Amino acid sequence: MAKKSSIEKNNRRRKMSKQYANRRKKLKGIVEDKKLPVEERFAATLKLAELPRNSSATRIRNRCEMTGRPRAYYRKHKMSRIALREHGNKGLIPGLVKSSW
Repeated sequence: MAKKSSIEKNNRRRKMSKQYANRRKKLKGIVEDKKLPVEERFAATLKLAELPRNSSATRIRNRCEMTGRPRAYYRKHKMSRIALREHGNKGLIPGLVKSSW
């Protein structure tokens, strides 16, 4: 089980990322538009730098929804490999069959 503080920090990042998504998208559009003057694009870059770091989507860490484990994460199931195996063995994941030979 991951530390509660790490899980909560990640949840705050998700929330902040949603909150600032539109602002970031507009500013990035201005920065990447080569038709605009350099001064305007540079001003947009400075405004983008003023936004909180945790508002960037790349700072969000994929974590298991059951345990909070940050590694060996399966996106399809939103679980770590350990939780996936435990729930799969119990038959709690539809369509997942444990193979044995």
